[in-house]
This record gives sequence, structure tokens and C-alpha cells, in this order.
Amino acid sequence: MNEKFENSPALIVGIGELLWDVLPDGKKIGGAPCNFAYHVSQFGLPAIGVSAVGNDDLGEELKAAVLARDIECNIAEVDYPTGTVQVSLDAAGVPCYDIKEGAAWDNIPFTDALRDIASVTRAVSFGSLAQRSEVSRATIKAFLDAMPDGDGQYKVFDINLRLSFYTPQVISDSLARCNVLKINDEELEVVSGMLGISGGSQQERCIALLEKYGLRTLILTCGVNGSYVFTGKEVSFVETPRVDVVDTVGAGDSFTGAFVAGMLSGMPLREAHRLAVDTSAYVCSCAGAMPKLPDSLVGRVPRL
Repeated sequence: MNEKFENSPALIVGIGELLWDVLPDGKKIGGAPCNFAYHVSQFGLPAIGVSAVGNDDLGEELKAAVLARDIECNIAEVDYPTGTVQVSLDAAGVPCYDIKEGAAWDNIPFTDALRDIASVTRAVSFGSLAQRSEVSRATIKAFLDAMPDGDGQYKVFDINLRLSFYTPQVISDSLARCNVLKINDEELEVVSGMLGISGGSQQERCIALLEKYGLRTLILTCGVNGSYVFTGKEVSFVETPRVDVVDTVGAGDSFTGAFVAGMLSGMPLREAHRLAVDTSAYVCSCAGAMPKLPDSLVGRVPRL
């Protein structure tokens, strides 16, 4: 484990895909885990991204780019090509992805070092995309199982359905292991049908998912139509701020990172929700997934 974190009582981890997003204006660091870890770290919490790259030039460049961003990572080197994604943006700045298969991040090994990281992890964010392959899926499950249990632990399934890279089994297994689900309105339609939760409003289906899987929290994002946070005791709704959107790449990861940072820092649920919404809106107003957040956002999170 990185010496910086050896004595840390509470790591925050993003685990899954690490790749190059190849955009019209060049390639940029991509993948939810590093996006998530980067934004959590901006709020002053010890965060780390976990993934894998290949033994190739793109892998060396990617590790150097991660270091240049001052993102702490546990990156394995494996005998598969470093991941790339061709990203095109529509007129509204919404990305479309061509995700290459058989990539290094499909083959993240579960090592002793990774077990050590899991043992001091207080919050983790994982998705469905990195579970498209058997190796990384097994590693993510092993990581979740190696984490401590308790009321203060957050296992966030930030579902991120991409193309056909998911199955009902992956979704149901992940829901059984998480205690927080983050899902958007389009994904809710797919998942509800997949799991036999039909009829009713979006809110009713969210509550049904919350109860069926014993979730602590469910976050539903609805784009310009706002977002909800459901718990067993309360419902928070926050409108989406109007901003000039440059692109939406990484906006969801910044939402998750800000929400987790807020909750771990002791913010009330609605304040953490508002922080997540405002952070995501700011990221949408910038180019790329990892802009530096302004003090007006970062300063809202109490320092532990």
C-alpha cells in the first residue's frame, strides 16, 4: 500500500475501469474510479483509484497522467492492452462511447495489497461496466467482501449501464452487496423491468428497490429534471441548476464523489445532496471530467 495511506483509518476507493477517453480534441484520463477518487480528494479525504493498465506505451502514459493529476492509485500492470474509449459528443455535450473490449481493466487482479486496502476502506464506489469480465468482476466482489462492515461503511453501486456490458446476474449480485445505489432515470426503467419491479411512479419503484435489497440510500438522477435521495426515513429532492453545459463527461462521478465526501464528513443528507448537485453542475460547465473545483464548493465540506 502507498505509504501515505498505511496509517489511514478510513480510505475512500473507486474500483474499476481506467482508460483513455479519446475525445475530438485529444485523449484524456477516463474511467469512473479515478474520476471519483479525484473529486473525493479535492474535498480533503484520502481517496484512491484501483484499476489496471497494460505493459504498453499507452499504459505508461496513463500512469504518468494520473500522477500528474496527483491522483493516488493502485494500478496493476497486466498483459492486456491499456483501455481506450472513442468518445463523441452530441450537440448538447452528451457523450456517446465506443468501448474497446479485452482491455487491461477487464483483468484487475485481487492482490494482497488490494486486500490490505479493502481492510481500511470506509467507502467504495463501483459500477457494472468493470464487471463485464470474469476477472475484474471477481476482484470487485472480493474487495467488497474484504471491507469492514458497519453503519459507517458505504458500498456505493454507481450502476453506469453502458451498451450491452451488463447482465441481470451482475445487477442483482451488485445490489445484494451494496448499501447505496446511484441510478439515473433511464437506467431505472431498464433495471426495474429486469428485476420485475413494474408499474408505479419513479419514486415508488425507487422505494421498492430500496426495500427489496435492504439499501440504506438510493440516489436517482434525472438530468435537467433534478435528483432525489431516498432513505428509509426521508426523501430529498434538489432541482438541477441551469448552467452552460460544455460536456457531461464525469459529471455523475463528481456527484457521487461529492455526496460521499459530504456524508463521511458529517453533513446532513440534504446538504450532502445539494453539494453533489452543485458539484456535478460545475463539472458540466467545464471541459473534461476532472476540473479543479472552486473553493466555494470545496469549502462547504467540514475538514475532519
